[in-house]
Amino acid sequence: MNEAPALSIRDLRFAWPGQSALLSIEAFAVARGERVLLRGPSGSGKSTLLSLIGGVLRPQAGSLAVFGTELTRLSGPARDRFRGEHLGFIFQQFNLLPYLSVLDNVLLACRFNPMRARRAGADERARIAEAERLLAALGLEPELWYRRRAVALSVGQQQRVAAARALIGRPELVIADEPTSALDAEHRDRFLELLSAECRQSGAALLFVSHDPALAPHFDRVVELAAINRIRS
Repeated sequence: MNEAPALSIRDLRFAWPGQSALLSIEAFAVARGERVLLRGPSGSGKSTLLSLIGGVLRPQAGSLAVFGTELTRLSGPARDRFRGEHLGFIFQQFNLLPYLSVLDNVLLACRFNPMRARRAGADERARIAEAERLLAALGLEPELWYRRRAVALSVGQQQRVAAARALIGRPELVIADEPTSALDAEHRDRFLELLSAECRQSGAALLFVSHDPALAPHFDRVVELAAINRIRS
């Protein structure tokens, strides 16, 4: 890909149907490899902004480019393909498939996207080895990988599986939507250290959304959504 930033937003505007504008962002960017914490209270539009960056939603106006690709110009299927190839998501509720094993949940990103699969490994054995490496690096015990279904995991364990699934296949931009909100401070900080280390190793940029100011030391930069959004909630 070219040397465009990981994310570049210009004059973006979004409103839900029949409602007043929720987001009006003149400019926001994330550099390649940068770790950015985006802060804001509940209801301020953080998750909506992540859905726009992922191409799940489309803005009413403005430019939104990820690694130089203008998402507003892509069709729905093309946005879906681009998201699968270049972005890794960690959701607040994790969105694991409850009756799949830990390992199968991690490998889902490879099952549905050939590019991610190729980057994860040359064949199935190599991809399984990469999934195991990520799970180990994120602190999940090997005895859980094959026989434990996601529904039987603790919140902290589910969080690590979700992170491994987001990271497999080396996506260039990892997006996290408040995945630490249910953790105590010790487990939260340990998880952020592990996630940051994996992003540094792969060269991925990290955009992490939270309302928690205590997370700031883990990031290169902290951005307040209220400071870039011209709509005041």
